[in-house]
Amino acid sequence: MTGVESPAYVPGHGLLKGRTAVVTAAAGAGIGGATARRFLEEGARVLISDAHARRLKEYEAELAGEFEGVSALACDVTDEAQVQALFDAAVEQHGRLDIVVNNAGLGGTSDLVDMSDEQWSKVLDVTLNGTFRCTRAALRLLKAQADGGVIVNNASVVGWRAQAGQAHYAAAKAGVMALTRCAALEAAAFGVRVNAVSPSLAMHPHLVKVTTPELLEELTAREAFGRYAEPWEVANVIVFLASGYSSYMTGEAVSVSSQHA
Repeated sequence: MTGVESPAYVPGHGLLKGRTAVVTAAAGAGIGGATARRFLEEGARVLISDAHARRLKEYEAELAGEFEGVSALACDVTDEAQVQALFDAAVEQHGRLDIVVNNAGLGGTSDLVDMSDEQWSKVLDVTLNGTFRCTRAALRLLKAQADGGVIVNNASVVGWRAQAGQAHYAAAKAGVMALTRCAALEAAAFGVRVNAVSPSLAMHPHLVKVTTPELLEELTAREAFGRYAEPWEVANVIVFLASGYSSYMTGEAVSVSSQHA
């Protein structure tokens, strides 16, 4: 199958003007970095975070050269103290919190018969528990503010469908979807929306390093367009979910792919 060319980049339209956002795992490459840039293009103030402090500072400098309202704070989402410090910083810097994008996740490939407890636990702790910690911290702040807010979690199509060697990652992402639905029901009482995106294959340099060319070719061939998604194409859907255009959506996991089943 011949792949369809990537579309033209969509310019910003001020959809998030004046709002403050926290984006995790946003050190430049991939969906988190693309989301931070898209949010800035849409007029938001953005606090980016990542466990990789050096890459984070480099990306902060890159964005600050183009936009106002960007700052950075390193955060390991497996550490509750660091998570709390991140959300405290958002309020200290900008006076409030409006949007949270929980993008931090950890993958890997291992058949169950070979998988260690450590491999399983590490993926779950970053991908699911980290999303839980950040969602909890965000909801506490947003509830206290009492004027709404939005959380967008990054799930994955493997939370719906099976893929060999991905039991830990699939279980974590399915958990993110379930967490999203339950949190949405609770948060609706104080006007906060909680949704998720579920991408399939969004290309970035780190994925190339941990995935064989053969597997990338196979995964790409499954896609309806015969190509992987650009990270900014997933970020566009996150912008939609963070904006007023999705005001009646909560508890949803939106597939950014044809591979939802």
